[in-house]
Amino acid sequence: MAEKISFNIRIKVFAPEGDHKRAFGKGTAMLLRGVETHHSLNKSAKEMGMAYSKAWKSINATEEYLGFKLIERQAQRGSVLTEKGRSFLAVYEEAEKRAAEAALEVFKNTEFELI
Repeated sequence: MAEKISFNIRIKVFAPEGDHKRAFGKGTAMLLRGVETHHSLNKSAKEMGMAYSKAWKSINATEEYLGFKLIERQAQRGSVLTEKGRSFLAVYEEAEKRAAEAALEVFKNTEFELI
């Protein structure tokens, strides 16, 4: 049964206080993965169908919210993740993976046959 299903777990990371709309979530993680791949926030945003200006606003707001830089801008050479940005993304992705595994484990131990 469990082999027939998958999960889309949404994790958001909130600072102790502040605007929860600016939390770190799936969208920010996707932008950072794109920056890691393309060394460009612009290419990452385009890949997601997002305006470049919206991507910058989102990243800037999240950086301000979390209190550290996620991306280092390298002018004409593009952008790269900061060390903290790379580490934070890795922790976020591990949390997503473990949450999906936990959900799958719960469903493995049920009598339901899901398609």
